[in-house]
Amino acid sequence: MTNIATKAVNTIRTLSIDMIEAANSGHPGLPLGAAPMGYTLFHNHLAIDSEAPLWKNRDRFILSAGHGSALLYSLLHLTGFNLSIEDLKKFRQWESKTPGHPEFGITDGVEATTGPLGQGMANAVGFAMAEKWLADTFNRPSFSIVDHYTYTLVGDGCLMEGITAEASSIAGHLKLGKLIVMYDANNISLDGPLDLTFTENVQKRYESYGFQVIVVDDGDEDFTAIDSAISAAKDDLSRPSLIIVKTTIGFGSPSKAGTSAAHGAPLGAEEIEKTKKALGCNPDEKFFVTDDVYSHFKESSKRGKESRIAWEALFAAWQDKHPELAKKWNLFYALKPTENLFENLPDFEVGGSIATRVASSKVVNALHSFTPFLIGGDADLSCSTKTALSDGGDFSYRTSGANIHFGVREHAMGAIANGVAYHGGARIFTATFFSFADYMRPAIRMAALSSLPTISIFTHDSLAVGEDGPTHQPIEQLASLRIIPNLVVIRPSDATETAAAWATMLSDTTRPYALILSRQNLPVIDRKIYANSENLKKGGYILHKEENPNLLIIATGSEVPLAIDASKELKKEGIRVQLVSMPSMELFREQDIAYQKSVLPDSLTARMAVEAGTSFGWSEFVGLHGRTVCVDRFGASAPGNTVMQHYGFTVENIVKNAKEILK
Repeated sequence: MTNIATKAVNTIRTLSIDMIEAANSGHPGLPLGAAPMGYTLFHNHLAIDSEAPLWKNRDRFILSAGHGSALLYSLLHLTGFNLSIEDLKKFRQWESKTPGHPEFGITDGVEATTGPLGQGMANAVGFAMAEKWLADTFNRPSFSIVDHYTYTLVGDGCLMEGITAEASSIAGHLKLGKLIVMYDANNISLDGPLDLTFTENVQKRYESYGFQVIVVDDGDEDFTAIDSAISAAKDDLSRPSLIIVKTTIGFGSPSKAGTSAAHGAPLGAEEIEKTKKALGCNPDEKFFVTDDVYSHFKESSKRGKESRIAWEALFAAWQDKHPELAKKWNLFYALKPTENLFENLPDFEVGGSIATRVASSKVVNALHSFTPFLIGGDADLSCSTKTALSDGGDFSYRTSGANIHFGVREHAMGAIANGVAYHGGARIFTATFFSFADYMRPAIRMAALSSLPTISIFTHDSLAVGEDGPTHQPIEQLASLRIIPNLVVIRPSDATETAAAWATMLSDTTRPYALILSRQNLPVIDRKIYANSENLKKGGYILHKEENPNLLIIATGSEVPLAIDASKELKKEGIRVQLVSMPSMELFREQDIAYQKSVLPDSLTARMAVEAGTSFGWSEFVGLHGRTVCVDRFGASAPGNTVMQHYGFTVENIVKNAKEILK
């Protein structure tokens, strides 16, 4: 390997350890060991352009092992991204562009927020799926306007996480040939040698998934072998590739290389001095890059810019040749419906009864013609979640339809959906039973952290699931999702609120949503008597009220019809109810104070909340002395109506509690 390449790799290493030492915090082991991988990928292969970091056909690189963020920041600085030496010096500091783990939207060139191990790998599968779907949608003969690779760098910890097994399994099944996984195989984990915990044959494991597996025996210094491996991976479009690169964690550190001591703590000033000397660098120079190294990296920047300019010319010719398709392209990347969705919602017959999961299916299929960029799928449950797009076709290795069969892989499903959202060009939903939201929570949290417009559909939302018993009856899930910042949770009360929920979600591309739906049939509320369901977009609204009410009842989901019936009984006894539907606490909190007080007036202190979930969180709205008809223990196995009755979800019990409040 040329002297300049070695010099460039060692510059990546020294910048990284200088960042970590300045912060007195970070993970030097991965950057020191994986620098040759990063250099070879960025300098020789990655089609990115620092002058246009968001151009649509760029390659994507996701650092799944996000604790090695110093490596990525060094590479982005050297390849000309908007990341200065001063930014590197602020590594892990307040409001810097170089946070401890890569964060989407903070740093140009960072494609995904990573750090929770394995999620970045699953994100990468989502990126590759989005590339395939868009390529099959928009490419035409002589015009491959969607044609790029997705790379991810994973570590031993990533591959230990179950999510990578789920994600890799579906990636192999779908034959995602433009997905290339680079495995930093250094045989060390934070606690010590890898044989403490991880002795499986990774090569055979990935071959069984359907991956091409390439092994680089010397990832510390054999740059040519790394380069050849990446080229071979790119050449095989029939299957994803895993490149096992055997490296030395903390390479160059005289006393810590090859040990867990290099993993998660600064080397220290004395060890940095020795490491720089071992690498042939001046130990007195900090955050130092020579002119010839900057010039060398300009070559890769030039290559990326040339790729982008060539693509723009191809794209312009494609637009001229296919103007209607170009309009569709703009629609897909804007994620904006073609019509006002509230004006195009399907009607539901008053007096009828329909589960909100079934209503949701009718709504999403009715609106799909206005939202052709909508894709999604479920965890092997479409017959139960009712989420299939009837005109969408199936997403498989043969075709790129809009219906994705994720299989029983909930955690990966959520993180793959995030990858699709990061990529752009599609609005994605996922679906499973509500009790399994627990399997998806880490990915939902990451969607909220990154403001990704994913939609998580959860059906079978309460005790009414019935005979399947407490394992499948959600109790704490509503509260546990509601506490995630920047996530909007909607639990509609009937078919018309479900329709309004879809219109609300599809009109907002700024954050993720969770839609909570019933298995059992619910009556369609007469909106000539009760308030318009379009009020759902305000989160909470007065569904009905008597003159001079003396009791406030708040309900959500399947308990709203129950609360309506209870209000009628209370009226017979002279108790005047202001009945509030609260499908989304988050949307309600966003309304101005005047509106909130009109719905929940301070003068109305006798309050009750009715919801088939834990009471946690309801004191905010009913007050410390308000009542809740909720569930603060696990469910039971019996027919759904029986369980609901035994847990107090009856008109009689609501009336009883109301009278006790007013005593």
